[in-house]
Amino acid sequence: MTDSFSIPVVPNDVDTAMFSQAYDVLRNFAEALNHWTFQPFGGGAVPRCDLSELSDDVLKILDDVLGEGEVSARVDDASRRLSVQESIFPGIWRVREFDRAGNGIAHWIEAGALPTEVIECAQQAAQPALPEISFPEGAMNTPALFSEMAARLSAFDRAQNAHVINLTLLPLTPDDYEILTQALPIGPVAIISRGFGSCRVTSTGVRHIWRVQYFNSKNTLILNTLTIAECPYSVLAAAEDLEDTRARLADLLLWMRECAEDQRLSNQGKS
Repeated sequence: MTDSFSIPVVPNDVDTAMFSQAYDVLRNFAEALNHWTFQPFGGGAVPRCDLSELSDDVLKILDDVLGEGEVSARVDDASRRLSVQESIFPGIWRVREFDRAGNGIAHWIEAGALPTEVIECAQQAAQPALPEISFPEGAMNTPALFSEMAARLSAFDRAQNAHVINLTLLPLTPDDYEILTQALPIGPVAIISRGFGSCRVTSTGVRHIWRVQYFNSKNTLILNTLTIAECPYSVLAAAEDLEDTRARLADLLLWMRECAEDQRLSNQGKS
């Protein structure tokens, strides 16, 4: 996640009332965050704040102070379309929902390892087990891979560490690749984490099996894996991220309160 942090810059001519409203939104959200115990997956309601009724001016201020972090996601299936962007505060997410025509129908911020809808949509669109496959003669390693994946799925425990299968190191034939494509079709969830290169995570048609690919700064694939997990840890915020975010958010709110007071005094001096 993000290694450095600095207070964002907001234009000096921002409307005082709009700035105060944005402050109130984040203050209420931070209060809910401070009373919440982080759990990677599930564990009851998570801190969430609806932004749907806010004006464009207030949303612009929130855009400026929340910024954009390294992780973004897209959900596109028959029932839901979501756009997800992590803020510069790890574990704080902006989520927008759209109808099939592309019109916005919901907008909120949420705290957690990843927005709950992302994992829920991946699971709901997938089957609980691998499909039955007839392996052609050209299949070299997929029979063993399927046995390994089936065993891991049958004993799946969301609390256990992810099980990673490194496809880069395996000699896979064209038939092997065809079988993997057939058995593990692309699911509705796509996640990307950007750093010096990028990590691209895609859900599959089998629950808890994800395609995880790593690319270098030249966009060359350097590691190709299948990961069996509730969700790959490479795109999740961790408990320590949320602890850091609580402190950073407190600093931001202090700065916003001081800015609002400076604006109020400045306006009094002009009147």
